[in-house]
Amino acid sequence: MPYLTSAAEIRAIVAEYTNAKTLWIDTEVADYKSRNPRLSLIQILDDPQDMSGDRVYLLDVLDQPKIIAEFIDEIMINSAIEKVFHNASYDLKFLGNKKAKNITCTLEIAKKIPYYLLPLPNYQLKTIATALCSFNNIDKQEQKSDWAKRPLTEEQIEYAYLDCIYLAQIHLNLLGLQAKANPDSATEDLISLSRRYSQLQQQSKLLNSEYEHLEERMKKAMQAQDISETSDYKLTSSERTTIKATFMELARLAQTQGINLDFPITLTQKLQKDLGQNLEHLSVDIDKTTYWRLNSKTQESETEDE
Repeated sequence: MPYLTSAAEIRAIVAEYTNAKTLWIDTEVADYKSRNPRLSLIQILDDPQDMSGDRVYLLDVLDQPKIIAEFIDEIMINSAIEKVFHNASYDLKFLGNKKAKNITCTLEIAKKIPYYLLPLPNYQLKTIATALCSFNNIDKQEQKSDWAKRPLTEEQIEYAYLDCIYLAQIHLNLLGLQAKANPDSATEDLISLSRRYSQLQQQSKLLNSEYEHLEERMKKAMQAQDISETSDYKLTSSERTTIKATFMELARLAQTQGINLDFPITLTQKLQKDLGQNLEHLSVDIDKTTYWRLNSKTQESETEDE
Protein backbone atom coordinates (compact mmCIF):
# COMPACT_ATOMS: atom_id res chain seq x y z
CA MET A 1 0.00 0.00 0.00
CA PRO A 2 2.38 2.74 -1.16
CA TYR A 3 1.51 6.07 0.46
CA LEU A 4 2.50 8.91 -1.86
CA THR A 5 2.82 12.47 -0.62
CA SER A 6 4.99 14.29 -3.16
CA ALA A 7 3.51 15.80 -6.30
CA ALA A 8 6.15 14.11 -8.46
CA GLU A 9 5.33 10.62 -7.09
CA ILE A 10 1.60 11.19 -7.53
CA ARG A 11 2.01 12.44 -11.10
CA ALA A 12 4.10 9.39 -11.96
CA ILE A 13 1.53 6.85 -10.76
CA VAL A 14 -1.33 8.83 -12.35
CA ALA A 15 0.53 8.63 -15.66
CA GLU A 16 0.61 4.83 -15.28
CA TYR A 17 -3.10 4.74 -14.50
CA THR A 18 -3.94 6.44 -17.80
CA ASN A 19 -3.32 3.05 -19.45
CA ALA A 20 -5.61 1.14 -17.08
CA LYS A 21 -8.89 -0.38 -18.20
CA THR A 22 -10.60 -0.22 -14.78
CA LEU A 23 -9.71 1.53 -11.54
CA TRP A 24 -11.36 1.01 -8.15
CA ILE A 25 -11.31 4.35 -6.34
CA ASP A 26 -12.22 5.64 -2.90
CA THR A 27 -11.68 8.99 -1.19
CA GLU A 28 -11.27 10.39 2.29
CA VAL A 29 -12.43 13.91 3.03
CA ALA A 30 -11.19 16.36 5.63
CA ASP A 31 -13.66 18.64 7.44
CA TYR A 32 -16.50 16.75 5.77
CA LYS A 33 -19.07 18.23 8.19
CA SER A 34 -17.98 21.79 7.57
CA ARG A 35 -19.00 24.18 4.81
CA ASN A 36 -15.61 23.73 3.18
CA PRO A 37 -14.76 20.02 2.99
CA ARG A 38 -11.35 19.21 1.48
CA LEU A 39 -10.23 16.14 -0.39
CA SER A 40 -7.61 14.44 1.76
CA LEU A 41 -6.83 11.10 0.10
CA ILE A 42 -7.51 9.36 -3.18
CA GLN A 43 -7.12 5.59 -2.88
CA ILE A 44 -6.73 3.58 -6.08
CA LEU A 45 -6.52 -0.11 -6.92
CA ASP A 46 -5.87 -1.36 -10.46
CA ASP A 47 -5.85 -5.11 -9.78
CA PRO A 48 -9.00 -6.61 -8.21
CA GLN A 49 -7.17 -9.88 -7.51
CA ASP A 50 -4.82 -8.12 -5.09
CA MET A 51 -5.91 -8.89 -1.53
CA SER A 52 -2.67 -7.81 0.12
CA GLY A 53 -2.94 -4.10 -0.58
CA ASP A 54 0.33 -4.01 -2.52
CA ARG A 55 -1.48 -2.57 -5.54
CA VAL A 56 -3.44 0.02 -3.57
CA TYR A 57 -1.91 3.47 -3.86
CA LEU A 58 -2.83 6.20 -1.40
CA LEU A 59 -2.47 9.63 -2.96
CA ASP A 60 -2.18 12.39 -0.37
CA VAL A 61 -3.80 15.38 -2.08
CA LEU A 62 -4.69 17.48 0.96
CA ASP A 63 -4.46 21.16 -0.02
CA GLN A 64 -3.01 20.25 -3.42
CA PRO A 65 -5.73 21.59 -5.78
CA LYS A 66 -3.39 21.51 -8.78
CA ILE A 67 -2.73 17.78 -8.32
CA ILE A 68 -6.46 17.13 -7.90
CA ALA A 69 -7.21 19.06 -11.09
CA GLU A 70 -4.59 17.05 -12.98
CA PHE A 71 -6.08 13.80 -11.64
CA ILE A 72 -9.50 14.88 -12.87
CA ASP A 73 -8.13 15.74 -16.30
CA GLU A 74 -6.01 12.60 -16.68
CA ILE A 75 -8.27 10.00 -15.06
CA MET A 76 -11.78 11.18 -14.30
CA ILE A 77 -12.56 12.76 -17.67
CA ASN A 78 -10.88 9.91 -19.56
CA SER A 79 -13.79 7.90 -20.98
CA ALA A 80 -11.49 4.97 -21.83
CA ILE A 81 -10.98 4.21 -18.12
CA GLU A 82 -13.81 2.74 -16.06
CA LYS A 83 -13.84 4.25 -12.59
CA VAL A 84 -15.59 2.20 -9.90
CA PHE A 85 -16.85 3.86 -6.70
CA HIS A 86 -19.31 3.02 -3.96
CA ASN A 87 -21.80 5.87 -3.66
CA ALA A 88 -20.10 7.61 -6.56
CA SER A 89 -22.20 10.78 -6.28
CA TYR A 90 -20.36 11.69 -3.07
CA ASP A 91 -16.83 11.15 -4.44
CA LEU A 92 -17.63 12.95 -7.67
CA LYS A 93 -18.33 16.14 -5.75
CA PHE A 94 -14.55 16.36 -5.36
CA LEU A 95 -13.51 14.60 -8.57
CA GLY A 96 -15.04 16.33 -11.54
CA ASN A 97 -18.77 16.17 -10.88
CA LYS A 98 -20.68 15.87 -14.16
CA LYS A 99 -17.52 16.14 -16.22
CA ALA A 100 -16.43 12.68 -15.06
CA LYS A 101 -16.90 9.92 -17.63
CA ASN A 102 -17.34 6.12 -17.50
CA ILE A 103 -18.34 5.92 -13.85
CA THR A 104 -19.60 2.71 -12.24
CA CYS A 105 -21.30 2.88 -8.85
CA THR A 106 -21.57 -0.35 -6.86
CA LEU A 107 -24.29 1.24 -4.72
CA GLU A 108 -26.49 1.74 -7.78
CA ILE A 109 -25.73 -1.78 -9.07
CA ALA A 110 -26.71 -3.27 -5.71
CA LYS A 111 -29.98 -1.34 -5.59
CA LYS A 112 -31.04 -2.72 -8.98
CA ILE A 113 -30.48 -6.36 -8.03
CA PRO A 114 -33.73 -8.05 -6.90
CA TYR A 115 -34.04 -8.35 -3.14
CA TYR A 116 -34.35 -12.14 -3.24
CA LEU A 117 -30.87 -12.33 -4.74
CA LEU A 118 -29.39 -9.69 -2.42
CA PRO A 119 -31.47 -9.56 0.78
CA LEU A 120 -29.74 -6.80 2.74
CA PRO A 121 -31.00 -4.37 5.39
CA ASN A 122 -29.07 -1.55 3.68
CA TYR A 123 -26.54 -0.98 0.90
CA GLN A 124 -23.62 0.36 2.90
CA LEU A 125 -20.21 -0.84 1.76
CA LYS A 126 -19.66 -2.67 5.05
CA THR A 127 -22.99 -4.50 4.80
CA ILE A 128 -22.45 -5.63 1.22
CA ALA A 129 -18.81 -6.62 1.80
CA THR A 130 -19.81 -8.77 4.77
CA ALA A 131 -22.72 -10.46 3.00
CA LEU A 132 -21.19 -10.98 -0.44
CA CYS A 133 -17.48 -11.32 0.21
CA SER A 134 -17.37 -12.83 3.70
CA PHE A 135 -15.29 -9.96 5.07
CA ASN A 136 -15.86 -10.07 8.80
CA ASN A 137 -15.09 -7.55 11.52
CA ILE A 138 -14.96 -4.57 9.17
CA ASP A 139 -14.15 -1.54 11.27
CA LYS A 140 -15.49 1.76 9.92
CA GLN A 141 -14.48 3.80 12.97
CA GLU A 142 -11.65 5.59 11.15
CA GLN A 143 -14.08 6.92 8.55
CA LYS A 144 -15.01 9.71 10.95
CA SER A 145 -11.45 10.37 12.10
CA ASP A 146 -9.58 13.62 11.43
CA TRP A 147 -8.42 13.39 7.81
CA ALA A 148 -7.02 16.92 7.93
CA LYS A 149 -4.37 16.00 10.47
CA ARG A 150 -0.87 15.03 9.39
CA PRO A 151 0.80 12.66 9.74
CA LEU A 152 -1.96 10.13 9.28
CA THR A 153 -2.10 7.33 11.81
CA GLU A 154 -1.34 3.73 10.91
CA GLU A 155 -5.01 2.94 11.59
CA GLN A 156 -6.13 5.57 9.08
CA ILE A 157 -3.77 4.28 6.41
CA GLU A 158 -4.88 0.69 6.94
CA TYR A 159 -8.52 1.71 6.80
CA ALA A 160 -7.96 3.68 3.58
CA TYR A 161 -6.33 0.87 1.62
CA LEU A 162 -8.74 -1.80 2.87
CA ASP A 163 -11.73 0.10 1.50
CA CYS A 164 -10.37 -0.27 -2.03
CA ILE A 165 -10.01 -4.03 -1.57
CA TYR A 166 -13.58 -4.27 -0.26
CA LEU A 167 -14.79 -2.17 -3.18
CA ALA A 168 -13.13 -4.33 -5.84
CA GLN A 169 -14.43 -7.57 -4.35
CA ILE A 170 -17.93 -6.15 -4.01
CA HIS A 171 -17.84 -5.05 -7.63
CA LEU A 172 -16.81 -8.47 -8.92
CA ASN A 173 -19.48 -10.24 -6.89
CA LEU A 174 -22.16 -7.76 -7.90
CA LEU A 175 -21.34 -8.29 -11.56
CA GLY A 176 -22.01 -12.00 -11.05
CA LEU A 177 -25.35 -11.27 -9.39
CA GLN A 178 -26.18 -8.75 -12.08
CA ALA A 179 -25.67 -11.39 -14.76
CA LYS A 180 -27.82 -13.84 -12.79
CA ALA A 181 -30.58 -11.25 -12.43
CA ASN A 182 -30.50 -10.31 -16.12
CA PRO A 183 -29.94 -13.46 -18.21
CA ASP A 184 -30.34 -13.50 -21.97
CA SER A 185 -34.10 -13.60 -22.56
CA ALA A 186 -33.60 -15.35 -25.91
CA THR A 187 -32.02 -18.39 -24.23
CA GLU A 188 -34.08 -18.58 -21.03
CA ASP A 189 -35.31 -22.06 -20.04
CA LEU A 190 -39.03 -21.37 -20.10
CA ILE A 191 -39.95 -24.77 -18.67
CA SER A 192 -37.97 -24.37 -15.45
CA LEU A 193 -38.78 -20.65 -15.30
CA SER A 194 -42.49 -21.35 -15.62
CA ARG A 195 -42.35 -24.08 -12.98
CA ARG A 196 -40.58 -21.83 -10.47
CA TYR A 197 -42.88 -18.91 -11.23
CA SER A 198 -45.94 -21.09 -10.63
CA GLN A 199 -44.55 -22.30 -7.29
CA LEU A 200 -43.86 -18.78 -6.10
CA GLN A 201 -47.22 -17.56 -7.35
CA GLN A 202 -48.99 -20.02 -5.05
CA GLN A 203 -46.69 -19.19 -2.13
CA SER A 204 -47.24 -15.50 -2.76
CA LYS A 205 -51.00 -15.87 -2.53
CA LEU A 206 -50.67 -17.59 0.83
CA LEU A 207 -48.15 -15.09 2.19
CA ASN A 208 -50.05 -12.04 0.97
CA SER A 209 -53.28 -13.38 2.42
CA GLU A 210 -51.69 -13.96 5.83
CA TYR A 211 -49.76 -10.68 5.70
CA GLU A 212 -52.85 -8.59 4.94
CA HIS A 213 -54.90 -10.44 7.54
CA LEU A 214 -52.28 -9.97 10.26
CA GLU A 215 -51.85 -6.31 9.34
CA GLU A 216 -55.56 -5.67 9.85
CA ARG A 217 -55.57 -7.57 13.15
CA MET A 218 -52.57 -5.56 14.37
CA LYS A 219 -54.23 -2.25 13.52
CA LYS A 220 -57.54 -3.22 15.13
CA ALA A 221 -55.85 -4.61 18.26
CA MET A 222 -53.66 -1.52 18.75
CA GLN A 223 -56.67 0.78 18.33
CA ALA A 224 -58.81 -1.30 20.68
CA GLN A 225 -56.07 -1.38 23.33
CA ASP A 226 -55.17 2.29 22.79
CA ILE A 227 -51.55 1.43 22.00
CA SER A 228 -49.74 3.58 19.44
CA GLU A 229 -46.42 1.73 19.47
CA THR A 230 -45.06 -1.75 20.05
CA SER A 231 -41.41 -2.77 20.10
CA ASP A 232 -41.57 -3.29 16.33
CA TYR A 233 -44.31 -1.10 14.91
CA LYS A 234 -45.87 2.33 15.20
CA LEU A 235 -49.51 3.01 14.37
CA THR A 236 -50.11 6.28 12.56
CA SER A 237 -53.14 7.80 10.89
CA SER A 238 -53.63 10.22 8.05
CA GLU A 239 -56.57 11.88 6.38
CA ARG A 240 -57.07 12.36 2.67
CA THR A 241 -59.29 15.21 1.52
CA THR A 242 -60.91 14.94 -1.89
CA ILE A 243 -62.51 18.02 -3.44
CA LYS A 244 -65.02 17.49 -6.25
CA ALA A 245 -66.92 19.90 -8.45
CA THR A 246 -69.15 19.50 -11.47
CA PHE A 247 -67.67 20.38 -14.83
CA MET A 248 -70.55 22.80 -15.48
CA GLU A 249 -69.68 24.80 -12.37
CA LEU A 250 -66.03 24.87 -13.42
CA ALA A 251 -66.99 26.07 -16.90
CA ARG A 252 -69.26 28.79 -15.45
CA LEU A 253 -66.50 29.95 -13.10
CA ALA A 254 -63.99 29.98 -15.94
CA GLN A 255 -66.24 32.29 -17.96
CA THR A 256 -66.78 34.77 -15.13
CA GLN A 257 -63.26 34.71 -13.68
CA GLY A 258 -61.24 34.23 -16.85
CA ILE A 259 -59.77 30.89 -15.72
CA ASN A 260 -58.04 28.90 -18.47
CA LEU A 261 -59.49 25.39 -18.68
CA ASP A 262 -57.78 24.57 -21.95
CA PHE A 263 -56.03 21.41 -20.83
CA PRO A 264 -56.50 17.75 -21.86
CA ILE A 265 -58.87 15.53 -19.93
CA THR A 266 -58.52 11.78 -19.93
CA LEU A 267 -61.75 10.28 -21.20
CA THR A 268 -62.56 7.22 -19.15
CA GLN A 269 -64.39 4.28 -20.66
CA LYS A 270 -67.60 5.52 -19.01
CA LEU A 271 -67.20 9.04 -20.45
CA GLN A 272 -66.55 7.62 -23.91
CA LYS A 273 -69.69 5.53 -23.62
CA ASP A 274 -71.75 8.52 -22.43
CA LEU A 275 -70.46 10.67 -25.28
CA GLY A 276 -71.34 8.04 -27.83
CA GLN A 277 -71.20 9.36 -31.39
CA ASN A 278 -70.45 12.86 -30.05
CA LEU A 279 -66.93 11.62 -29.48
CA GLU A 280 -66.38 11.91 -33.24
CA HIS A 281 -66.83 15.69 -33.01
CA LEU A 282 -63.98 16.09 -30.52
CA SER A 283 -60.35 16.69 -31.44
CA VAL A 284 -58.62 14.01 -29.43
CA ASP A 285 -55.09 12.71 -28.91
CA ILE A 286 -54.88 8.93 -28.72
CA ASP A 287 -52.03 7.24 -26.89
CA LYS A 288 -51.77 3.48 -27.20
CA THR A 289 -49.78 1.42 -24.73
CA THR A 290 -49.29 -2.33 -24.83
CA TYR A 291 -49.42 -4.11 -21.48
CA TRP A 292 -48.28 -7.68 -21.06
CA ARG A 293 -49.56 -10.00 -18.37
CA LEU A 294 -49.17 -13.64 -17.52
CA ASN A 295 -52.41 -15.60 -17.21
CA SER A 296 -52.56 -19.01 -15.61
CA LYS A 297 -53.86 -21.53 -18.14
CA THR A 298 -55.10 -23.67 -15.25
CA GLN A 299 -57.34 -20.87 -14.02
CA GLU A 300 -58.56 -20.17 -17.55
CA SER A 301 -59.55 -23.82 -18.06
CA GLU A 302 -61.33 -23.87 -14.69
CA THR A 303 -63.30 -20.76 -15.69
CA GLU A 304 -64.25 -22.32 -19.03
CA ASP A 305 -65.43 -25.51 -17.30
CA GLU A 306 -67.78 -23.49 -15.14
